[in-house]
Parts: sequence; C-alpha cells; structure tokens
Amino acid sequence: MEALYSQALPILSRGLLRSYQSHLSPWEHCFFLPIHTTAAEVGGGGGIVKGVVSRVEGHSCTAEVQRAIPVLKKAYGDSMHKVLHVGPDTCAVVSTLLSEEETEAWGVEPYDVEDAGRSCKALVRKDVVRVVDIKYPLPYRPKSFSIVLVSDALDYLSDKYLNKTLPDLARVSVDGLVVFTGYPRKQRAKAAEVSKFGKAAKLRSTSWWSKYFGQISLDENEDAAKKFKLAATKMSYVSNCQVFHLKSFN
Repeated sequence: MEALYSQALPILSRGLLRSYQSHLSPWEHCFFLPIHTTAAEVGGGGGIVKGVVSRVEGHSCTAEVQRAIPVLKKAYGDSMHKVLHVGPDTCAVVSTLLSEEETEAWGVEPYDVEDAGRSCKALVRKDVVRVVDIKYPLPYRPKSFSIVLVSDALDYLSDKYLNKTLPDLARVSVDGLVVFTGYPRKQRAKAAEVSKFGKAAKLRSTSWWSKYFGQISLDENEDAAKKFKLAATKMSYVSNCQVFHLKSFN
C-alpha cells in the first residue's frame, strides 16, 4: 500500500488521502485500493484521481455485483448464461463472468476507459465491452441478453434520463433486469466523484425506487427476489447495496 501511496503523492497529499479515508465506512475501507487497480493504472497523467479516488467514491456496487455472482447464478439458473453488465468498471465484472463455465458476457461502460488496464482495453477492441452514453438507446436489438445487470450507473442519471434508460435496459433483456444501487443512509456522494462521473451520485431510497418502477410500468420480479434471498441466506451473503429484481418487457 505504501508503494501505491508514494505514486499518489505527486497529485494528492497524504493528508488528502487520509481525509477521504476518514469519511469512509468500515465496509468502504475494504475497497479503498480495489484489487482491479494496478500500478500501471495508478501512475501518470492524473490517473490516480480516476483510478483510485473516484473508484472509492463510486460506492462499489460494481464490486458488489462481482461478489453476488454465485448468488445470482443460484437464483437465475440458466438465465445467467448470456449476461450484459452496465456500469462503471464493467471490465472487471465481464472478466469475472467470462471465467464462469458456460457463461457469455458483455459490458457497457458509461464512462471513458482512457486510464483502464490493457485487459480492459482488449475487451473494448473486441466489442465485448462498449463505451456508451446510456442516456441514449443501447446499440443492441431487443431481447439480446438473458439477464441485464446494472450497478452504480443509474445513480448518476437525472429522473429525466432514467425515464429513457431504464425501459431501454429492460428492452434488451429476456429474463429480467437486476439493479444494484447505493443506500442513501450508508453511502454519501463526495466531490471527487465529479472528476470521473461529471456529477455526484443521487442515491435514492428503496421506497422511491419501488414507486418509480410502478410509474414506468416495470414490474418487480417477486419470484426471482425470493430465490435470490434464499440463495443469499444459504451462502451467507449480505449485500451492501440495494438489489432490485425486475421483469423484462413482454
């Protein structure tokens, strides 16, 4: 860790780093230096700001998706064989999914990958991961994927764009949409997010989301939610993010 701190010093002082850490919960401290951040990503050109600090402030719901993959597989079974993930650091999720047997995976990265590692850029070159502004229709045909997983990205959209983006995510899925989003009471948006995401996250409550899903005619998938809860209990999994299971459009 000291080696990584020393590389950060030309851009951020130790005092500033400690300041960020002092505002993190014990859970968020676990992700202060994510396992997918390498020395190559950290060094040079201001990369420390995007590669380390903004990932801390990004609430780690994308990291939560990776942790939840075994539970999702139990809950969704064969539907987890053709998966699209949408959200920051999607390369990490896609790489994890591709390591699973009989699983095809693709990703949509809503932000630039300029500071990403070589393995991520290779996925982009192969069109396995696409850099797409999710405020506009996704470049996929209807029902292209069995399951769509979304993390963090919706927290940075205004209500205006949510009205377009969320139905479009449901459009490209067959068996459902799983949304991972931050808890307002657990996670606070901080100024450093703006360096990568352009704005601070708008973390919404469970009741707000449930009401909103009804307003845009997206039904919650109660059967999938029950299976997910049962699998989570058996596997001692407790999510640090809100998880919503939604049905696809017929």
